[in-house]
Amino acid sequence: MRTRSQSREQRPPPPEGPPVVIEPLRIEYPFQEDPTVEPMADTRTMAQLLQAPTEGYEDAILIPEIVANNFELKHGLINLVQNKQFFGHDKEDPHAHIRYFNKITSTMRVPNVPIATIKLMLFPFSIEGAARIWLEKEPPRSIQTWDDLVSKFINQFFPPSKSLCV
Repeated sequence: MRTRSQSREQRPPPPEGPPVVIEPLRIEYPFQEDPTVEPMADTRTMAQLLQAPTEGYEDAILIPEIVANNFELKHGLINLVQNKQFFGHDKEDPHAHIRYFNKITSTMRVPNVPIATIKLMLFPFSIEGAARIWLEKEPPRSIQTWDDLVSKFINQFFPPSKSLCV
């Protein structure tokens, strides 16, 4: 068994020649600001600094401007749409959901409001679970027409990989 002192003694001798000078380690922090530049003072109050950000909350669905006066979605129509929601489960048929949704929205006519606009406004009430998560992850203002919405919805929940090749 060796002791510490014995193991030190068995080291090879240092190489012959002039000693090598090693520069001290220099650490640079590229993310730090130049100390000669004075940062601008933040003039916001503490209450303003503690407020949550309000940017970036736009919906994926862009609702066209409605020119009709006093237009609103009735609670009864919203409840009717919510009675048969699409959750995005594997066993659910997104085509059947769109057909049912079209049937419900076809019962409503409002002067100066296109039916496509009503569909765009109502559709988020007809989905829940994975389908709602999908819609919330879509880029802001990326769905501009009813056809865009149907296409993205069907491609998400009934992709070509699910269709049978005959």
